[in-house]
Amino acid sequence: MPETFRLIDRCPGSASIRTPTLQMKKCPRCGEEIEIFSNEVSAACGRCGLIIYNDQASCIRWCRYAEECVGPEIVRKFREAEKKEGDEISERRS
Repeated sequence: MPETFRLIDRCPGSASIRTPTLQMKKCPRCGEEIEIFSNEVSAACGRCGLIIYNDQASCIRWCRYAEECVGPEIVRKFREAEKKEGDEISERRS
């Protein structure tokens, strides 16, 4: 078995992406509890509609095996969401 796949099998960062877990986050705007799965890019607050972004995918930002580990579609979604979040922050600061 190639070394790449042995690393992926043991990767603790990808476990929550490959096998999703439910997380509860507090809306920073209104305080409502928001359910978000670890493999979701974002979720909207049911009370005020604020979009929150998942911060679980930190390994996707830097790991050269991310696409092989969690799949290219998940990597693409997280990178697009990260760019969108950065754009929204820039707009708020303007």
